[in-house]
Amino acid sequence: MAEEHRQENEPSETPFSFGDDLELNQFDGLPFSSRYYQLLRERKTLQVWGARRQLEDALVTRQVVVVSGPARTGRSTQIPQWCAELCLSAKYRHGTVVCTQTSGHRAVDLALRVADEMDVNVGHEVGYSVRLEACCCSDTVLRFSTDDMLLREMMSDPFLENYAIIVIDQAHQRTVSTGLLLGLLKAVLVHRPELRVVVLAAPPFTDDFLTHFPGAPLIKLECRRQPQVIHCSGADKDYFYAALRLVLEIHRTNEDGDVMVFLASEDEVLRAHSILQKEGTRLGGELGHMVPVAMCPSQGGLPVPPPSDERGHARNSRRVFLATQQAEDWWRPMESVHFVIDAGVQKKMVYNPRIRANAEVLQSISCCQAELRKDLCGPAGTVCHANSYLGPPGPDCPVSFPGKCFRLYADDGQLPTQRSPQILESNITSTVLFLKRMEIGGLGQCEFIHRPDPEGLMQALEELDYLAALDDDGNLSEMGIIMSEIPLEPQMAKAVLASCEFDCVSEMLTVAAMLSAPSCFLEPPSSVTHEAVQCRRKFQHPEGDHFTLINVYNAFKRSQRAPYVSAEKWCRDHFLDHSALEMAEQVRSELMDTLNRIELPVSEAAFGTRGNASNLKRALLAGFFMQIARDVDGSGNYFILAHKHLAQVQPTSAYGPQSSKLGVPEWVVFHEYTLSDNNCMRIVSEISPQVFTQMAPLYFFYNLPPSESKEILQELLDPDRASTCKDERHQVANSNNSVQSSDRCVIQ
Repeated sequence: MAEEHRQENEPSETPFSFGDDLELNQFDGLPFSSRYYQLLRERKTLQVWGARRQLEDALVTRQVVVVSGPARTGRSTQIPQWCAELCLSAKYRHGTVVCTQTSGHRAVDLALRVADEMDVNVGHEVGYSVRLEACCCSDTVLRFSTDDMLLREMMSDPFLENYAIIVIDQAHQRTVSTGLLLGLLKAVLVHRPELRVVVLAAPPFTDDFLTHFPGAPLIKLECRRQPQVIHCSGADKDYFYAALRLVLEIHRTNEDGDVMVFLASEDEVLRAHSILQKEGTRLGGELGHMVPVAMCPSQGGLPVPPPSDERGHARNSRRVFLATQQAEDWWRPMESVHFVIDAGVQKKMVYNPRIRANAEVLQSISCCQAELRKDLCGPAGTVCHANSYLGPPGPDCPVSFPGKCFRLYADDGQLPTQRSPQILESNITSTVLFLKRMEIGGLGQCEFIHRPDPEGLMQALEELDYLAALDDDGNLSEMGIIMSEIPLEPQMAKAVLASCEFDCVSEMLTVAAMLSAPSCFLEPPSSVTHEAVQCRRKFQHPEGDHFTLINVYNAFKRSQRAPYVSAEKWCRDHFLDHSALEMAEQVRSELMDTLNRIELPVSEAAFGTRGNASNLKRALLAGFFMQIARDVDGSGNYFILAHKHLAQVQPTSAYGPQSSKLGVPEWVVFHEYTLSDNNCMRIVSEISPQVFTQMAPLYFFYNLPPSESKEILQELLDPDRASTCKDERHQVANSNNSVQSSDRCVIQ
């Protein structure tokens, strides 16, 4: 297209004098369009525009620059463009520009917006790279990427020599990947004095970054207009019903504008959606329609914010967007949202290294999160864009009063100042595996802004040792190097590698893909719950949930080949999430490409044949031998061997109460265990204890805490010496930690 454009504008014989006055785009050499100048006028009204010279001067003399500012200032769109212009002026001598984001959705949106502002095509001068999708080429000078994708790029290019400037956006989100990047970049900067790093963050977190990068200048941005904040100090202790009552009060005032409500969890979002739907039918028609919109990633994906031309719809009916804290990262501020209701709490999964499981906790949000939620409230009565990357108010945009943010807590003083870093709340086994890989690439210790918890670090090293990813010196083994190449959690990566040995690669890739994507089972409305249960039973496999997932995927693939019914309709008819199954299909393709690239053997599909189920269970146990449970009373109360907790299977499991076909197996392997109100194990399949004793490392088995279940397994290992082993187990239970450590070394 660019070449055709040039041919249309280039004269065939003598140059035309009028064309000499056209200003050419320095990135592609083509004349600027009229839209470029329109957007340029809007860009110059952004708050960040006044800091352009300050930023450019700082990048000349300093390696790191920290920019602090809220949304709506334009930092996410303008600063990457200016960095690209600096690289162009240097003729890309040191490389190009990459800008990281914490979510793929935001990375794609920013790439589209910035390409429009730069008057170039997406995929050429401006591109993006997210999980399962890349839109860039050798001519790309500005690339928007998720932070985890840039980390994976470091595996082949540890010093990121393709880039002259790295922009770390949304650093205040404190994701594990962003924390890793900031830690590793400090070491990279020592080796590459020409490299520049720009850190973009919300104001409360700049002190941490300035401490991490001593001497880095700070550029502060201010938002011209802030929404009105109203603290509901007299609100009910039950924030859930207080939020719903406030929604109804706002609707009865008949003020224009949509409402956004932040609740603690997806369960609360679904409950609120159901209640508001019923209440909406009871309201008088003179108030207009109230349309609740549930934004749940696990329930059919995330809705895309509508364009600005839907304000007419907003006047006739009021939308109530119901969200959790995940919307802070990807939801765009909209001009139609005039009210934000912030419950001030969130339910989070916090990893407990002692039991290798996530625990669901209810906690207060941070002051930074409160500010992010407030910034999602668009100014009332405007038709202009109101976010940092959709553009500023246009010249004809009417001036009006800002929106309102209702906080269902007394004051901000009761909130923690900072958001807890994810690296302190997550399983860091994958992180440790990656850092071990970086040591091979020449990068030394990672200087974290917040160091991982020592207990979590020791648990991660122990788990990698159990998976044979480390050698006797604590470095990556050959197995560990191959595992680091596979974009999966270490346990699943080990299971995939084992499937190459047991000739069940096709089936294991399907299981891995289905577990990497969101749940494919939709939560049905109460009116059709029975039909949904019946549909799910059609897919259930007698061997367990891992096999059920294969049944679902294979049926989905067959529906794609059906001549008369679309795959989307087939999914709706079977209460399945089409987007989740499509993602699983993409993940599976990516994993297959990875195995082919590292030249691992890939066996043919043999699901349903004799021996395939047994082989698949062996491969699963090779990675998930740490997640074994035994039914202790015949009624579904499972004793988890690793930490002696009792749990039940998920209600929708093949062995759950909703299934009438299968009994309760004695021994199971599970994919995930959550410490919550019902302590559920998710994705459970039956196993044989004999196979477990064959697949689990002996030193893991001997490190299990004493229990009746362990004694049963010990008798299987050595039935002739059962009594002797029993005495030895009592001695081990009474010994100190140093004796256990020495025993383990002897076993190894």
